[in-house]
Amino acid sequence: MIELDVLRLRDARLVLAHDYLDAERREALSLAQGLEAFTRPPLDRIELDCDLKLPGGEDRLAGALREHGLLERAMVSTMETSSLERLREIEPELRLGWTYPKVGRDWSRSRWARPAVAGALWLMRHRLPRFAARTLPGLGVHAMWAYWPLISRRLIEAAESAGVEVIAWTVDDLAWMRRLRELGVHGICTNDPRLFQELGRVGRG
Repeated sequence: MIELDVLRLRDARLVLAHDYLDAERREALSLAQGLEAFTRPPLDRIELDCDLKLPGGEDRLAGALREHGLLERAMVSTMETSSLERLREIEPELRLGWTYPKVGRDWSRSRWARPAVAGALWLMRHRLPRFAARTLPGLGVHAMWAYWPLISRRLIEAAESAGVEVIAWTVDDLAWMRRLRELGVHGICTNDPRLFQELGRVGRG
C-alpha cells in the first residue's frame, strides 16, 4: 500500500503534498492526477491510503476514488473523527483509518521539546489501550494508524478485540520495525520501502 497525503488548499483544491509548505515549494499533484496513476501499470495492482489532513473535501475525495474505480483498493485515514463520520455516510463500504494522535507537527524533532515529549508519550502509551478499547467500536474503522512510540501489545489486543488492525507510522529504523513486528502490528508505514526487504531478510535469519 502507498500512502498519499491529501491537503485542501485555500482555493478548495485537493492536492497531494506532505504539508502546506511542501505544496507551496513545488507544483503539487492534483488529487485526480495522483489517482489516475493508480489506474495504470505498474500501480494498477497496488492499494492506496489517502491521508486526509484536515476536515473538508470528504465528498470530493470519496467521489474521486469512485470515479477512478479505486474504492475497493483504497483506504482513507484521518485524525479528524468528523471526517470519518462524513466518509462513513457517503461511502459505507470504503475502508477507513483513524490516525492517532491528532498533531500538527512532529515535536520530537525539536531538541528543546524532547524531554516533555518523551514524558507525554510514556503517559499516552500507558493510557491508549483503554482509550482505544472505548473509542474504536464507535468509529467504524478498519485500521488504527498509531504513532509508533505509542504502540504496545496491549494496544494491539484492544484493537483486535474491536476488529481493527494497527498500522505503525512513520518508522524509518530497521531495529524498531523488527520490534513492532514482534509486537504484532498489522502494518508499518515508512519513508523508505527498501527497509521492508531488509526486514524480510532479518525475519528469515
